Amino acid sequence: MTHTFLIKYAEIALKGKNRHLFEEALVQQIKYAVKKLDREYAVRRAQGRIYVDIEDDASYDDDEVIDALGHVFGIVGICPIISLEDDDFEGICRAAVEHMGAEYPDREGLTFKVNARRARKDYFKDSMEINADVGEAILNAYPELRVDVHHPDINLYIEIRETISIYSKVIPGPGGMPVGTSGKGMLLLSGGIDSPVAGYMVAKRGVKIDAVYFHAPPYTSERAKQKVVDLARIVSAYTGPIYLHVINFTDIQMYIYEKCPHDELTIIMRRYMMRIAQTIAQETGSMGLITGESIGQVASQTMQSLACTDEVCEMPVYRPLIGFDKNEIVEISQKIGTFETSILPFEDCCTIFVAKHPVTKPKLDVIIRHEHNLDEGIDALVKTALETDEVIIVK
Repeated sequence: MTHTFLIKYAEIALKGKNRHLFEEALVQQIKYAVKKLDREYAVRRAQGRIYVDIEDDASYDDDEVIDALGHVFGIVGICPIISLEDDDFEGICRAAVEHMGAEYPDREGLTFKVNARRARKDYFKDSMEINADVGEAILNAYPELRVDVHHPDINLYIEIRETISIYSKVIPGPGGMPVGTSGKGMLLLSGGIDSPVAGYMVAKRGVKIDAVYFHAPPYTSERAKQKVVDLARIVSAYTGPIYLHVINFTDIQMYIYEKCPHDELTIIMRRYMMRIAQTIAQETGSMGLITGESIGQVASQTMQSLACTDEVCEMPVYRPLIGFDKNEIVEISQKIGTFETSILPFEDCCTIFVAKHPVTKPKLDVIIRHEHNLDEGIDALVKTALETDEVIIVK
């Protein structure tokens, strides 16, 4: 037996002559998602629709398939359908009645509406006739139901295309654009709440994500590193495989700590993180950096601090959470499943070296002047950090 799902998308339909490219990208992302289910499947395009056919067996579970498809950006609706090859109208009526009986066993007091869409104009009944006749068949079978064309409890959809689809449930997808249709970005991934959400948000707009994590042993433990790998794995369920670059930042941090004013430590460290991330991004084909910063959340995220950080960057810095408050970010992290991992008590390199009273309105000329204290040894340390980059493929 084969179970079929109709996949609905939104923005892709507005792409004009390039629409087929976005549809094909979405098909590839769907194939990647269902391939992990380890069962026979087929993904096909037909008349502006995408269908997923999954072979049934003793272990088949609709929820498993829906969960996999629910991680694919570009999908706005997942519809389990009855698919009919035969144009026989009595067969359509029978299938509609059986569907209503199976899906809604507690029908007393429910209202419904039939929504027919006839893409094949040569079909012998028009949409209004299909609505009326199928509705009549359902009422004859289940007189406890009532018709309500304005605010029904159940919308029964019938699509007349090359095949005929009948369904009544539209399970929301994540929306957005298929990953890979908007280039590639380099995410600065820490163990906190914000950066995984930032990666998710940018990937939702079609950006392929790689990531860089700054590790500071022995001040940060292997458990802190594993926490970041785990966060990347959760995000990769939406984005596909992530190349996670682990940079040993200890010597750079200690050198800054020794040579620079302590109230400026966070800003100067952040500037070197951005420099290193940008170098990796340029070497690996990313078009911009992605961070989880939002204005005013901490001292390093004031307008003045962000301006000082951005000064070292030659490529764009994308901050999808820039106007979000913490509660909004937490809500998204809970939705995508990163929150519980993010709050595990393993410190990252930024929190270990934070000053007791960090500067909140740094002046760029002062920061640059103090960075000259590092001239003697910083380039060699950065070079070593890049040469010892550990790349972990997370999926």
